[in-house]
Amino acid sequence: MDNRGYTSTGRRNTEKPRTAVNGGHGGSALPRCSRRKCVRPDLNRTSSAIFDLIATGNDAAAESSNATACMCSEWRFELQSGLQQNVVTKWTLVCDGEWKVHIAKFSLLVGSIFGYLLMGAMADWLGRIPVLLVSVLSVLVFGLAVAFSVDMAMFSTLRFFEGFCLAAIRLSLYVLRIELCLPTWRFSMTMIASLIIVGGQLLMPGLAALCRDWQILQIVIIAPFVLMLPYVWMFPESLRWLLVTQHYQRAKRQMYRIAQSNSVDTATDPSGILSELETELQQKPKTSCVTQLTGTRNLWKNTVVLCVNSLTGYGIHHCFARSVLEGSTSHLHYYALAAIAIASCMVLFPVVGGFGRRGGLLTFMIITALASLLQLGLLNLIGKYSLFHDAVLRDTLNQRFSYAFSIIGMFSSHAVSTLSIFYCAEITPTVIRGGGVGLVLASAGFGMLTAPLMELHNQKGFFLHHVILTCCTLLCIICIPLLPETAGQPLPETIAEGEGLLRRPILPGEQHHLLARTEVREYSRVQDTPLHQVVNPGNGSVPSNSTANGVRTS
Repeated sequence: MDNRGYTSTGRRNTEKPRTAVNGGHGGSALPRCSRRKCVRPDLNRTSSAIFDLIATGNDAAAESSNATACMCSEWRFELQSGLQQNVVTKWTLVCDGEWKVHIAKFSLLVGSIFGYLLMGAMADWLGRIPVLLVSVLSVLVFGLAVAFSVDMAMFSTLRFFEGFCLAAIRLSLYVLRIELCLPTWRFSMTMIASLIIVGGQLLMPGLAALCRDWQILQIVIIAPFVLMLPYVWMFPESLRWLLVTQHYQRAKRQMYRIAQSNSVDTATDPSGILSELETELQQKPKTSCVTQLTGTRNLWKNTVVLCVNSLTGYGIHHCFARSVLEGSTSHLHYYALAAIAIASCMVLFPVVGGFGRRGGLLTFMIITALASLLQLGLLNLIGKYSLFHDAVLRDTLNQRFSYAFSIIGMFSSHAVSTLSIFYCAEITPTVIRGGGVGLVLASAGFGMLTAPLMELHNQKGFFLHHVILTCCTLLCIICIPLLPETAGQPLPETIAEGEGLLRRPILPGEQHHLLARTEVREYSRVQDTPLHQVVNPGNGSVPSNSTANGVRTS
């Protein structure tokens, strides 16, 4: 969430019509200059008649009087609640300067996209904990520097790097949580983390009311990151990643520390793991890069499908939220959005438990598509063929249907976005899990980026934007059944294991063997991996659940 007087959905929370508003750099819906009150007009540049038109908000009359700009030398900002000082009041970002507020939010999201892409690859190369430590230190530096920005250019630049570091922190923590949890606890822990995130967002309006100044609020938000520095000693590096990338020396030290903390006698070693590890200590580390996805057949397809799902979910969520929040100035709408997010996470538990990852994702995507189609099509039909001749009654009915479909759409699109990221973390193998999850999170960033872009253009083309995203939901409904089911399955470790995850055919005889069983060994483009070790060199036999493309899952 990004809030300096605006809520995370981009709505003003303290606006008074015909007067100035409480704006913020995180906001996306900006007031026009007619909504601010000029209290000291520049008498050398404008007449009192034009000033009266601008102050009362009569844009059409002002334009007819050739008032092309607000000819004022002082502005009065009348605030109802929340921040009393923000970037809008500090740098007078009104009229011709309104676009700078959108650029500030734009820079934060662009920084997040680059952070997901670059630091995801670094997490696969250096490890999860080093990326987390560097990111926490960096966000402390850039986050505190934002509070002392001297102009809007410095502010936007620092926001870019702040978003970069915040993205790296989120990604490294997400991957660590997935790799440390047992299969039965992975989804539960992810949903609990999502609820905690929403809980943090609920604190923002209260913090804004207490701090009263955006610089103090910025420091209050960034300061708790100091508490994350001990994470390096509290949480171990992913042992799964250390073993699969052949960092055996680090893995050995970590296994001994874990054994000692649990009072386990390492001298006996009944499983033989430590003794086997001793024989492999001379192996050199072997890391992978997410670009190796281009050399696979199934893994890249699964990743692309989930990227499109994530982009569509976050993008269309803004369309639904705009329909609900348009013209709203109340904090209650902000809390309503948080309540929808909480309800979505709570409903995900039983749905995913009953239908699985793939079934749950498909269910919520169908609901999202239906809500969007009904909102776009049914409401127009109501207005065109309505039997009600009372225009006021017809408009009221139209608005209520729009609210209902928007709430349903926000509910389901939030579930789609959350489940798409989690699904990718389970499908992507450990050697490139950071980069794979980074791709899906970056796609989500592109979806969120559509909000400030639309507002920068004053919502021009919004209907077409909504139609395109609705078409994307229909495309996702077609592609989701191609994904494998990962519920209760162990995480894939190597690219070959990830390539071997296949969906179970829906119809008998649907999936044909394109290659003979003896050619399965030669099909994969990744050599010397555990997938090939299951083949018996003597007779070329493969397991009974293998196909021409790998190992079939449920």
